Amino acid sequence: MELKGLILSGGKGTRLRPLTHTRAKQLMPVANKPILFYGLEALAQAGIKEIGVIVGETKDEVMAALGDGARWGVQITFIDQPEPLGLAHAVFTAKPFLRDSPFVMYLGDNLLKNGVASLVQDFRNSKPTSQILLAAVPNPESFGVAELENNRIVRLEEKPKNPRSNMALVGVYMFDHHIFEAEAVIKPSGRGELEITDAIQYLVDRGYRVEAHVVEGWWKDTGKLDDMLEANRLILENLPRKIEGEVDEHSRMDGRVSLGKGSRIVSSTIRGPVIIGENSLIQNAFVGPFTSIQDHCVIRDSEIQHSIMLRGSSIQGLKRRVEDSLIGVNVEICRGERPPEAYRFLVGDNSRIEIY
Repeated sequence: MELKGLILSGGKGTRLRPLTHTRAKQLMPVANKPILFYGLEALAQAGIKEIGVIVGETKDEVMAALGDGARWGVQITFIDQPEPLGLAHAVFTAKPFLRDSPFVMYLGDNLLKNGVASLVQDFRNSKPTSQILLAAVPNPESFGVAELENNRIVRLEEKPKNPRSNMALVGVYMFDHHIFEAEAVIKPSGRGELEITDAIQYLVDRGYRVEAHVVEGWWKDTGKLDDMLEANRLILENLPRKIEGEVDEHSRMDGRVSLGKGSRIVSSTIRGPVIIGENSLIQNAFVGPFTSIQDHCVIRDSEIQHSIMLRGSSIQGLKRRVEDSLIGVNVEICRGERPPEAYRFLVGDNSRIEIY
């Protein structure tokens, strides 16, 4: 059974502003790689060759980043969704691309540790109308929620105020062509969107076979700062050690560290897991675990850990450690005269912060 892929890369990314004022949220980096690339890799590894990518107001940036898909061995078709009117609306918008093919829909800001290859194979073999993935979460009111009876789906609800279970829908869905029947039936929700939970509920109510699989390993929806940092941590836990830059004799590199070409470590301590891109300088500094630093960055006379630092940014002369931070492109952070109490940053691109 040949499947197509559908990746959603529209949406406004309001929970990561101001960073997403200047870039697509799906292109935010985790372990120095855009989140969207992980989804593409997962579909390619599952043997899916034709992938449609839903794009919105950031389509130019997304299209430039993905190209034709050749680097992943896939063929990409871009599908314009002018307004983010819900996941089901995205599916219906993609009907001319999907036609009668069964397909896998992957939300472009989600990450699954183990990919989807085995789950896609189950879908190929079992041939249900739909297969959804579930994970137990502590805050189900923030997700689509499934209610099960004897391992059978009986009810789905989007972001319920009083959840009937703690089983959230993971951002990967599989459907055959029957999903398009819901287009004529479901109505916009209270937030003005066509909800995918309502479309799946239509399939359940009509007696179509909808199967649920509980995912093994971790799953992350990276829509918020804390989720981005946690996803970064989880991926860096499996980082291979690779040193392509220069490390002087006065520096110490502990654990899993990836150092890109042209980068220099001078009189500094790097305690992995840490990834540092190309042409960056770390001097008289400490870089602690679970930190990702992109290309052309400078960290001098400062400390940072459990953070993400985007290309072209610098941190210099801080007396206290930067932690739990996401620092945008071409940001300068330097020390003023007054002593600080603590630092925690979510900083947009092209910024300058002077610390007093």
